[in-house]
This record gives sequence, structure tokens and C-alpha cells, in this order.
Amino acid sequence: MNDGTATRVGDDYDVVVGHGLLGEPGARLGEAVERVLVVHSVAFSGYAETVAASIEREGYAVHLAAVPDAEAAKTAGIASRLWAQLGQAGFTRADAVVGVGGGAVTDLAGFVAATWLRGVRVGHVPTTLLGMVDAAVGGKTGINTSEGKNLVGAFHPPAWVLCDLDVLRTLPEADLVAGLAEVIKAGFIADPTILELVEADPQAARRADNPHLRELVERAVRVKAEVVSADLKEASLREILNYGHTFGHAIEQVEHFAWRHGEAVSVGMVYVAELARLAGRLDDGLVARHRDVLSSVGLPTSYRADRWEGLLTAMRRDKKTRGSTLRFVVLDGLAQPARLVDPSDALLREAYARIATPPPT
Repeated sequence: MNDGTATRVGDDYDVVVGHGLLGEPGARLGEAVERVLVVHSVAFSGYAETVAASIEREGYAVHLAAVPDAEAAKTAGIASRLWAQLGQAGFTRADAVVGVGGGAVTDLAGFVAATWLRGVRVGHVPTTLLGMVDAAVGGKTGINTSEGKNLVGAFHPPAWVLCDLDVLRTLPEADLVAGLAEVIKAGFIADPTILELVEADPQAARRADNPHLRELVERAVRVKAEVVSADLKEASLREILNYGHTFGHAIEQVEHFAWRHGEAVSVGMVYVAELARLAGRLDDGLVARHRDVLSSVGLPTSYRADRWEGLLTAMRRDKKTRGSTLRFVVLDGLAQPARLVDPSDALLREAYARIATPPPT
């Protein structure tokens, strides 16, 4: 069954959310395409084979490329291997790449497509909640380096994004919960109805059979689509999508990517909420709401107290930093995102103290 609902991202492409969409990629590639590289994580090989079959039915030559799961896929070495595969198969500018997997795979597939012959068509079939509401939408692509996350990348909008909600039924609950962090983020920065839907039944929000899941995904996609349409290359407005990400990315780096992205962003949102409160820009009730809604679905809201220097170093390498000036996306109220530029060291440390817990013994 295909009952997809499309959200348009600017004048460029549609993000389709629905059921029974894995068989559609082949019909969306276009007549000029001859070869298609399907990049997929090992964990989602079965879905990749279904996508590849849909492409082959349309007469295209399909090449499968399995990559490691999660952030281990986003390295220069893996990208180089994929470039070699494209070259050996004779891919031209008329050909295409399709990413099948979570956010790390769509980041990688998009980056490879952006850099091969200075840009070939890419389509995404995200198979995680995080991928559907965040990574696959917006055209930001990238890989990690030892110095930080997503420091090497390009803006390269996809030709289409297909979000098949059926695949979430096989997603481990911990991964679904981690994806909820990006959904909840969209609620805080733009669409409070998202928060109300989660708060109405937090336990249901943790499950793929949640009756509100489709609405949550569609609302989160709309938030991102509206922001990206207005600011593709993150000149100004698009920075609001990084709410919680400066501190969250720092946690990921300090933890050597052992934390899920959504878990780190969850703590990051609480950190910037505390930072905004200390700066006199956010009231106690909304800070408490951050902790309440995130913890109600099982997301972390604190981090160990002995990692400050490593976190600060990582934050200073963040993409939003200008020179030596740290910049944070904060809230001045619900759905009122703003920026906090160059907060004092004392303010940064005090906000950290408010989310810190004793390190494990």
C-alpha cells in the first residue's frame, strides 16, 4: 500500500511520508539515468535489496555498496571506497546514488553524490526515525574527521526522500527513542503541537505503533522543510535546526560516537535551556518542560561532570563557531528560537554544572 503524503522543500524536491514506499525509488530516477549506486548500512541490507529490485524493474543497472552501521560509515576511507566503486563502474553525471539507511548513511551517500563529478543526483530512503525527520531532509551532507563531526561536507539537495513508516516497526526501541529527540526539538523551536502529542502519551511515543507517529513525522518534516526552503546554506535562519546540537555534537565526539545522536542532542537541549535561563532569556517552566518531555520518553537529560575541558574544546570546533566566538541556538520562549553569542566562561560552566552528574565509579 502506498498512501504517501508529500511535503515540498522549496522548489527542489518532495519528502514523502507514508506506507509501502520501498518499491517506489525506481520510478523516481528519470530517463537519463543508466546506473544507480545503492549505498546501505549492513543492518538494513534487506531493505536495500527491496529498493534495488524496484530500481532494476525500471531497467537501470544497480550496484550495491554496504557500509558500516552508524557513524563508522562517515569516514574519508569509506567515501574513497565508494568513489572507487563509482569510477570502476563508469558512473557519469547522468547517473545516481540512493542512500538506504539511517542518518549516517544518508549523510555519506549525499556527500559521495555531491563530490562525484562535482555532483550527481541522489535520492534517500531513510530507515530510521532520525533519518526521516532530520538527516535525509535538507541537503546537508558530510563525513566526520578525528577533529569533529560533519566538519567535511557539502550542501547537495536530494531529488526525493521516501519515508516508509513500515520500516520503523523493525527498528529497535532505543533507536526510535533517540530519533524522538529531533522530533521534540522541532516542537520546541517551531511547532508546540508536537510537544503536546508526545506529552499526551509518552509511552506510546516510544513505539512504532503509536497512533500519532505519522503526524509527528509529518510535522517534524514540515518544520525542517520550511526552514530549509528559506535558507538552504545555513546563512542565518537554518541555524535554528541546530538547537541542542553544539553541546550534543561535543558529547558525541568526547564519547567517540558511542552515544546515539539523539541521546546527545537531548542533553544538548537541556544544556542550552539552562544557558538561556542563566542569561535571563528563558523562564523556569520552559526549562523544566525540556527535562520533563525528554525524560518521559526515556531520553537522557544530564551528562557526567568530569568532561568539561573536552566538551569545550569540541564546541570550539563546531561549525557555528565564528573565529573564537561560540554561538548557541537558544529559546527566548516556546517556538521563539534565537542566538546567544559569546557567553562568558562562567555562564558556560554554570550551565554545565546544572546538567552534570557524578562520573561513574
